[in-house]
Amino acid sequence: MSSYCKFETALDILVGKWKPVILLRLFANGTMRFSELQRAIPDITKKMLTQQLRELEYHDIVHRKVYQQIPPKVEYSITKYGQSMSAVLQVMNDWGTAHIEHMNELYGEEREDGQQDEET
Repeated sequence: MSSYCKFETALDILVGKWKPVILLRLFANGTMRFSELQRAIPDITKKMLTQQLRELEYHDIVHRKVYQQIPPKVEYSITKYGQSMSAVLQVMNDWGTAHIEHMNELYGEEREDGQQDEET
């Protein structure tokens, strides 16, 4: 397997609008219930949050703990293996911040998504 494929494997785990956000919330807050995650990420749908959590659980990045009680209680946390992603996410976050600043220097004041505001 080439180096490119290994890089692609790592990206496949992180790619998507929501996975990095979910991971950053879990890293920042520790263990969280589903409803807490959904409140912390208000634009995500229940279906998308469930899908993204399942994928992260499959890759052993996120641990899902189910308590046998009524009403059901489920908590999510970063696995020991998932902790190894902390430095990668921090570097990506730092680079994203630096990139926004760089683009602002190049093109003037911009929105956080990197698009320049329309002039009226």
